[in-house]
Amino acid sequence: MRKILGVMAAGCLLTLLVVMGAHAQEPGTSIRVSIPFDFTVEKKTLPAGNYEIRRISDEPIGLIIQNVNHRRDATMFVTESLDVRRIPDHSLLIFHRYGDSYFLSEVVTAGQQTGEELRPTREERTLRSEMAKNNIEPETVTVAMN
Repeated sequence: MRKILGVMAAGCLLTLLVVMGAHAQEPGTSIRVSIPFDFTVEKKTLPAGNYEIRRISDEPIGLIIQNVNHRRDATMFVTESLDVRRIPDHSLLIFHRYGDSYFLSEVVTAGQQTGEELRPTREERTLRSEMAKNNIEPETVTVAMN
């Protein structure tokens, strides 16, 4: 009897974890953030402002970022999963900065063990190469979400 109760409890816990994980990955759920500078996602430069980021499908790799006040300022982008060093308390956007140019690099959701990483664009790779010739590293800028 004790063994059966233990197996049932483990099954319930596993079900709860799967349901919670699926809820965190639901398409349509969004996070909002205020970004104080112009930035580039994929090949599109977006102005500073208040943005919403959400999944566009069941797969966590497809995201859309859209300006809350100016819906035309939006772009879809593809990411790759990234293991984070520690699970964050707040959702984070991580940018690479090259002089006055900012490129979205990662999206990390609060409470999640994995984040989403964007591949560098050709423009970002070119800027990184130019800076490397001068022994300068790009700056990493983190914007926390509420």
